[in-house]
Amino acid sequence: MEKRSKELFEKAKDYIPGGVNSPVRAFKAVGRDPIFIKRGKGSHIYDVSDREYIDYVCSWGPLILGHARQEVVSAIKEVVEQGTSFGAPTENEITLAEMIVNAVPSIELVRLVNSGTEATMSAIRLARGYTRRDKIIKFEGCYHGHSDSLLVKAGSGATTLGVPNSLGVPLDFVRHTITLPYNDLECLRRTIEKNHREIACVIIEPVAGNMGVVPPKPGFLEGLREITRRYDIVLIFDEIITGFRVSYGGAQELYGVLPDLTCLGKIIGGGLPIGAYGGKREIMQYISPEGEVYQAGTLSGNPISVSAGITTLKLLSQSGIYEELEERSSALYEGLAKSAKEAKACIRFTRVGSMLCGFFTPKDVIDYVSAKSSDTEKYAAYFRGMLDKGIYLAPSQFETMFVSTAHSMDDIEQTIKASYETLKKIGG
Repeated sequence: MEKRSKELFEKAKDYIPGGVNSPVRAFKAVGRDPIFIKRGKGSHIYDVSDREYIDYVCSWGPLILGHARQEVVSAIKEVVEQGTSFGAPTENEITLAEMIVNAVPSIELVRLVNSGTEATMSAIRLARGYTRRDKIIKFEGCYHGHSDSLLVKAGSGATTLGVPNSLGVPLDFVRHTITLPYNDLECLRRTIEKNHREIACVIIEPVAGNMGVVPPKPGFLEGLREITRRYDIVLIFDEIITGFRVSYGGAQELYGVLPDLTCLGKIIGGGLPIGAYGGKREIMQYISPEGEVYQAGTLSGNPISVSAGITTLKLLSQSGIYEELEERSSALYEGLAKSAKEAKACIRFTRVGSMLCGFFTPKDVIDYVSAKSSDTEKYAAYFRGMLDKGIYLAPSQFETMFVSTAHSMDDIEQTIKASYETLKKIGG
């Protein structure tokens, strides 16, 4: 480990629980201590010892344009000089809201918040207020933030009620949460038919990005939409990762399935903290001050995040951006898969747009159980080997690789070469 990073990590542990402000940053899942980052530019980051890495974490997804994109930096500087926060409406909030409504097919009204967790929490409260029902359905392996009702693991059966998977979450808070297997439409159908009078909403990552990258099976999202509509259950797409990532209009545009509510974050803030939830006008009008579902936030729609988001979305709306991103992502995916085969390594790569993941398993990865079959020790060895070669991947098997518009074909070729060499070294 780099000496300066080690020194900083030891110091951080004196003041910050575990030395980090978000658990995965501790690198525990990959068997080493974290590196501390000093700066980023384009597709590369630099640690405190000035070592350079090709970055496929991209701040966990927001940096679709790469680090320190000049137009975004300039927009941030300009607005900062006018003030950082007012706790009052600003014109740019309307601009960003209009851009989101015009881009995301299902959104007619949108409320800006401060994080993805806040967006999903608020959307679920809104769905409960709108339907006057209490139960919610989520899917194993889909992460929707750390609010109490969503920190749930499945019980012994596929359709059991939730059990907290974190200390500090009262059982009463999750007893209304039902957890089902991802991509299992029949299980979903049986559960809803049995409990539909009590179910307020179903929340899902349309492309699962928090158990690695797990695409929806053909027909799964369509079936989910049909059955929720039949029983007047609110369908929530958590597009915090996929929004403006897999296409400009998100996964709902890519797959042609429209939810009732959508949660956004990450890219819409251009790398700054933000979240949003939006959807049908008839549902969104239940939010205070129009309706009786209360949600508020001092820094919601803060000028800095909003400005960075506007600039980012303007750049993404330019012709050819997503085609170029698809070309590079496809080249990386195909190159990694081919080099893994040449190295005789048991690793399966999955991809949707510019989201990728590699699982060390012989099984097809279709849900949480098959994702968990991946050899996490082998992934940890792969991560360390790639890091040694200057490739920065997610420090957990169950996260996503992100490609940005800043990644060059040279970056991709270096990554494929490093992957082949690493896989040959650690063995199949």
